[in-house]
Amino acid sequence: MFRGISSINLDAKGRIAIPTRYREELQDCCERQMVVTVAVDDKCVGEAGCLWLYPLPEWEKLEQTISKLPTLNKMAGKLRRFVIGHATECEMDAQGRLLIPEKLREFAEMDKHIFLVGQLNKFEIWSDTAWQAKEQEWLDGSDTEGLEELGSLSF
Repeated sequence: MFRGISSINLDAKGRIAIPTRYREELQDCCERQMVVTVAVDDKCVGEAGCLWLYPLPEWEKLEQTISKLPTLNKMAGKLRRFVIGHATECEMDAQGRLLIPEKLREFAEMDKHIFLVGQLNKFEIWSDTAWQAKEQEWLDGSDTEGLEELGSLSF
């Protein structure tokens, strides 16, 4: 399970260094084989400034779920085109670095400074600008969609 947030940098070649605390688990769970793709929001629209990074076994579970969606469903097609269509396999090297493809870096408007956010079975990779804006949006607290469904959750 991946949790926590890390501030990291893209190097000149478009690689990120996966934080040390995750490297052994990624070696064990997927032999450093991962998939990076665009992130989508609840309307199957690309999440500005965000990519998803999955260990290969978790990615394969998601692919199986998506493959079972109706072929002629408009939103399912949109989801396949975004998430599956942009998916790129990548391997973490011996130094813990991972190349983020140029097309995906451009899509997410990623520059040098980014955030890696653990999301249990995957990571989100956020551009600095998008993360700061999203964080402020969450702090404003004006979006209450889905709040009722969390009514029984306690901390």
